[in-house]
Amino acid sequence: MGIIRALGQAVGGGLADQWLETYEADDMGERTVFTNGVLIRKGQNTKGTSDTVSNGSIIHVYDNQFMMLVDGGKVVDYTAEPGYYKVDNSSMPSLFNGQFGDSLKETFNRIRFGGGTPTRQRVFFLNLQEIKGIKFGTRNPINYFDSFYNAELFLRAHGTYSVKIVNPLQFYAEVVPRNQDHVEIESINEQYISEFLEALQSAINQMSADGTRISYVTSKARELGKYMADILDSDWSQMRGMEIQSVGIASVSYDEESQKLINMRNEGAMLGSDFNVMRGMAMKNITEGIRDAGSNAGGAMNGFMGVGLGMNAMNNTLAGLGALQTPNDMGQAAQAGAAQQTGAPQAGWTCECGTVNTGKFCSNCGKPAPAPKAEWTCECGQVNTGKFCSNCGKPAPAQEWTCECGTVNTGKFCSNCGKARV
Repeated sequence: MGIIRALGQAVGGGLADQWLETYEADDMGERTVFTNGVLIRKGQNTKGTSDTVSNGSIIHVYDNQFMMLVDGGKVVDYTAEPGYYKVDNSSMPSLFNGQFGDSLKETFNRIRFGGGTPTRQRVFFLNLQEIKGIKFGTRNPINYFDSFYNAELFLRAHGTYSVKIVNPLQFYAEVVPRNQDHVEIESINEQYISEFLEALQSAINQMSADGTRISYVTSKARELGKYMADILDSDWSQMRGMEIQSVGIASVSYDEESQKLINMRNEGAMLGSDFNVMRGMAMKNITEGIRDAGSNAGGAMNGFMGVGLGMNAMNNTLAGLGALQTPNDMGQAAQAGAAQQTGAPQAGWTCECGTVNTGKFCSNCGKPAPAPKAEWTCECGQVNTGKFCSNCGKPAPAQEWTCECGTVNTGKFCSNCGKARV
């Protein structure tokens, strides 16, 4: 038994005069993947067997539809080409492969069901269009190592993806639930969403390994779809007859700790590379200082005097910062400007040879003056110059330093390029 292509004139205006039944696909919306064929015109053959497609009936197949003639649950013939087909129970399967070529025939032979005398013969249709707009969302944050931030970050992703049936017979055999006449994509997606999310995590991790910055993930939907296809196609295509067509990420969000780290890194990079931004931040801090001083009823005058001295020192210092390249240089210039503003004398120092000096080099042996120890204030309020607080014994906080690449660090090595602190 099988189907043969019907002549155009046989299904044209003379169709109404012939004692034939005509079948088409039931309602096939954009979310439908599988549906049964329905009788749209019943001929005058009133003695036909129930649940049997009468010999000589016409089946109408539209574009992007795959039709199967099923006998007792066994696929006996199919077509992937649009047109009109006549049921002929005396013929062998015709197997109109259409766009699928010989691969579909090979699948038919591999899962061949064969056929016998019609007992319960039905018509089914599969949707060959791309099924779009399938929603997904990560349940838990996905880890993402970003080499730019040199940190393990965590993100959540939400969006949609699309699938396409590329082997209808395989899809029917492995995916479509038995004894179902109509299947929407949502009813079967629940079975495979876990596999999809696992593949999504693998794809995002692969993007991380390829050096893609985390902030570019949203704009890399095409590459992400390719990663997903490489991961899932071997399973979904060969075993289930469907493929991932595209993945669209609607939003990417970071967990709280990742967002804090990103903000801190971006602020440090901005201040270290743009003098105008640093000047603006200094002005903002001074403005806030004036506001706080004005609200201090007990020491408002002292507060305003301190702000005035600070502004004069800042103006003298910032005038030369345009030629300076690193925050260390800026800090030294600020110290020099403050000393010049207050007129403080340069402190004396004793050389290793025992000579007391006030200049930059020893007047006796010529050795340079040791670098002044930086002061730091402990949480208890004690001002110190050593590595530990002289009052409570707490260690000094790690000092920031700027690498040649512009990255602000606190450790012994640069977190961006790995160079050691000089």
